[in-house]
Amino acid sequence: MDLLHSLLSNLWSLFLVVFFFGSSIFVHELGHFLVARRRGVMVERFSIGMGPPIFRWKGKDGVEYWLSWFPLGGYVKLPQLADLRGVEGETKLDLSKLPSPTYATKILVFVAGAVFNVIFAFILATILWAAGMPDSEMNGDTRIGYVIPTLQVDGKKLPSPAAKADVRAGDVILEIDGARVSDWSDVRSDLALGSGRTQNGERLVVLKVRRGEQILDLAITPVLAGDERMRQIGVIHAGDVVFGTVPANTYAAQLGFKDGDRIIKMDTDTVYSLWQLSDYIESHSAAPVKFTVQRGKETVTIEMPPQKDASVLFKDVGPDTHVELVHQNPVTLIRKMVENSFQSLSSLINPRSDVGVANMTGPLGIAKSFWDAANSDYPVRVAAWLAVLINISLAVFNLLPIPVLDGGQIVFATIAKIRGRALPIDFVNATQSIFVVLLFSLMVYVSYHDISRQIKQRRARAEAEQTVPAKP
Repeated sequence: MDLLHSLLSNLWSLFLVVFFFGSSIFVHELGHFLVARRRGVMVERFSIGMGPPIFRWKGKDGVEYWLSWFPLGGYVKLPQLADLRGVEGETKLDLSKLPSPTYATKILVFVAGAVFNVIFAFILATILWAAGMPDSEMNGDTRIGYVIPTLQVDGKKLPSPAAKADVRAGDVILEIDGARVSDWSDVRSDLALGSGRTQNGERLVVLKVRRGEQILDLAITPVLAGDERMRQIGVIHAGDVVFGTVPANTYAAQLGFKDGDRIIKMDTDTVYSLWQLSDYIESHSAAPVKFTVQRGKETVTIEMPPQKDASVLFKDVGPDTHVELVHQNPVTLIRKMVENSFQSLSSLINPRSDVGVANMTGPLGIAKSFWDAANSDYPVRVAAWLAVLINISLAVFNLLPIPVLDGGQIVFATIAKIRGRALPIDFVNATQSIFVVLLFSLMVYVSYHDISRQIKQRRARAEAEQTVPAKP
């Protein structure tokens, strides 16, 4: 039964990967295809995937339909609009007998792929708005739950930037470098993609936080930490400390905890996260700790004897399984994703930031994200949310003014319109050939780092399974 369950689970995961990832590519190419046909442009081939075909057929409309071996993209072969023989192969059409499309037709066809991606993203976002997305730290507020004392930087443990700047648990982040943040995903992306520097060239981020009745501006010097070598300051989001199921024979039950109890205070301090609570218990191991607990509509007090290891409090206790479904406005969701895409691109080309090509995610990384989504507690919802993100990213990326991409074709068509005649075909072919090689090399490089990340994560999980965690 375990083997059958595993097989069915893997097949389900594979289906979601193929459906959502493949449909994002299909929708983009469908946009080009439908608008080209509508504007009277000859379509020679519609291919999902790149390279030689797995199978192909010719429709009654005269179009060759391909399903190709490398599912890293796709294309609609439109030799009237763009000479992409380096990618799509030689054309069989006699272009001299075909009319030259107008400038408006070229722009409409090239833009259509991105427009269809946005439309598809909006449809999925609307479905998620109605169905709801499981709540997580990304959907929560911007309250800090824990300030990590030290970070591992270049093999050394150093005081975290947040601890050095006197950031505290309970602080609510209002702005990062002058930009307002509304949830923890904003906090994470703004910190990682930041490009602030001091006059001496040191990394700098300025947090505007609310601490009680005070509004404070805290200047912090981030460090590059973690496998991704991204800017970090050492803060963790806030989260309720809630017991799930508390079996009768556990230490928590002996103290008096029950299913669903939420710890809101430890002695006189407010509880903002599990990590903060654990640190408090272990740093006060010489004296009992009094917990103020929310139990339904009443508040109770539970005292724990001096304890050096906080993990015993949660040993064998079931996790809190309560999940809230959040209904996010689709327009707001898409707007934030578009802003994040441009912010990522800006950081990528900004020499003052610490974001590099190695931090990008390629097709393999995207497929792995869909696979992880398929194995989550809410596979369809999470995969659909990820598909919204991928479609918005595809739309933005394909409109960049890079030869071979749709944005590059728009640039070529616009230059030809301005100068009153087409660009020299040898120049166009040479330029596109160069960028085909560059984009392919970029894909290989990014994929290499995708694989490296997965190897590191597997090793980290294996080591974690063999080690008793320091925190619950």
